[in-house]
Amino acid sequence: MTTVTRFVVYPDGDEQEIEQDLRVNQIVDLNGAPLPLPLRTYRVIAYRVTGKRTAVGRGTEDVYFALSLLTRPELESLMRQGG
Repeated sequence: MTTVTRFVVYPDGDEQEIEQDLRVNQIVDLNGAPLPLPLRTYRVIAYRVTGKRTAVGRGTEDVYFALSLLTRPELESLMRQGG
């Protein structure tokens, strides 16, 4: 049986373990939880999932999701368009 552990990797290289699986281009909050779209406000720290990497070991699978910090114009666009 393989144990899967998931992490988000912030732009500065810090990692945080998360519970759920993510997909590329998904918008997440500071803790790696998916944010519902459209955003209610641009005054939020949000990231876009920009990549996914998997490291497989004996009985383990570590999944790393790379994040990119969203800018204010990107957040405003997500408020208007919902994606």
